Amino acid sequence: MFEDFTIRDAEINDLPVIVDIYNSTIPGRLVTADLEPVSVESRMQWFNDHSPAFRPLWVLEMHDKICGWVSFQSFYGRPAYNNTAEISIYIDQNFRGKKLGKFLIQQAIDACPKLGIKTLLGFIFGHNQPSIKLFNCFGFEKWAHLPNVAELDGIERDLLILGKRIV
Repeated sequence: MFEDFTIRDAEINDLPVIVDIYNSTIPGRLVTADLEPVSVESRMQWFNDHSPAFRPLWVLEMHDKICGWVSFQSFYGRPAYNNTAEISIYIDQNFRGKKLGKFLIQQAIDACPKLGIKTLLGFIFGHNQPSIKLFNCFGFEKWAHLPNVAELDGIERDLLILGKRIV
């Protein structure tokens, strides 16, 4: 099934689609702590913080259409943490439920040695059971539970940090 899909490094002209996919998750209050849609301009620095050899931003395509993306981001921004990265995965709403999240997580794990990453983290809301189950399938474990640190539409939500050693 995945032979029709390709993963490549994101280019600046992909950013509007990346932002659209991200913004499509905001109303569900399940995936992101943003409460209003973000702009392409507001995500420029985030985009520029990625680099193919250290902290890649990949897009997943099928027949030249971007179906999802995965981001590796530095954890805590200090050099001692360079071997640790947070991954974020977002799938276009028309492609959800097709096991693309599993495909992207496996690709991310497989790339870690080349990227010098020994630890992967996922920051996931405690009520986001689909994402928790997805990460658990790959051996991620709950490393931190931050109770009631987010408020979405008047409801306090927990944040979980799921981690996996890649060595």
